[in-house]
Amino acid sequence: MAASEKPVAVYGAIAANLLIAVAKFTAALFTGSSAMVSEGVHSLVDTGNQSLILLGIHRSRKPADDAHPYGYGKELYFWALIVAVVLFSLGGGISIYEGINHLRHPGDLGDPTWNYVVLAIAFVLEAAASYLALKALLAAAGEKSFWHALRSSKDPAVFTILAEDFAALAGIVVAFLGIYFGHLYGNPYLDGLASVVIGLILALVAVFLVYESRGLIIGESADVEVVRSVRELAQTDPDVQGVERPLTMHLGATRVLLNMRVVFKPGLAAADIPAALDRLEAGIRARHPQISHIFIDAGSLKTERAGAGLKSEALY
Repeated sequence: MAASEKPVAVYGAIAANLLIAVAKFTAALFTGSSAMVSEGVHSLVDTGNQSLILLGIHRSRKPADDAHPYGYGKELYFWALIVAVVLFSLGGGISIYEGINHLRHPGDLGDPTWNYVVLAIAFVLEAAASYLALKALLAAAGEKSFWHALRSSKDPAVFTILAEDFAALAGIVVAFLGIYFGHLYGNPYLDGLASVVIGLILALVAVFLVYESRGLIIGESADVEVVRSVRELAQTDPDVQGVERPLTMHLGATRVLLNMRVVFKPGLAAADIPAALDRLEAGIRARHPQISHIFIDAGSLKTERAGAGLKSEALY
């Protein structure tokens, strides 16, 4: 089951980031740490972004209608793109601005105790949220490796949350190092530098999310292994002579459109074509249930056999 169908990871991430944002801003207020301000902005942006993912999940579940005959599944991809833009502009932009401002006008170093306490709590909460997202990713991936699963995932409710959670963990580590070494060496510039690095991390994650969302919005194919499996399944059918490259496109996190042209063997009777097509469709659905729409173009019959009631190319 995709995380977009049961978004436990999204709810967990929203709850964790909202609590973390409040704690970070409170610590920044009392300590004056630029890195903590950036981390507070980061967590606040993450909370808003995850709410946008929930909105996308809700809207993607709308049933198909005349205006959108394949449904609204791709709306989740649109909101994932908005999340990436927000993460880049607000998360990365504000963090870099805050860091540069602190480098230009460094303040006095305050007691870092509350910073350490909040960062430790934030790390635990972010790790828990990351675990939920990672669990959802690996459950959907089966036996694939983590990196293969992340790159091939078509569910923004998983890869977006996981990418943001990993960026949050990296940001917490950078903030801790900036605050710790800043106090260790009495250098307030390290705190501002940490804020800039946090902003750059968010910008890089945003670029990754833009790349992933773009491919899905413009019509990304199903995984190459799925396409190969579909073609092999059709080619091994006893009535099939040849198969052209299947054309696939993701309509949502767990819905795929398939168009395929097959050439049946010349000796196959016209009356047997519908049964062969039904068998092919049933086999494809059994092996790949995520393929929700199947269109098979039968191109085996010669034009002189059209009088039997079937055209030379019949969309089925």
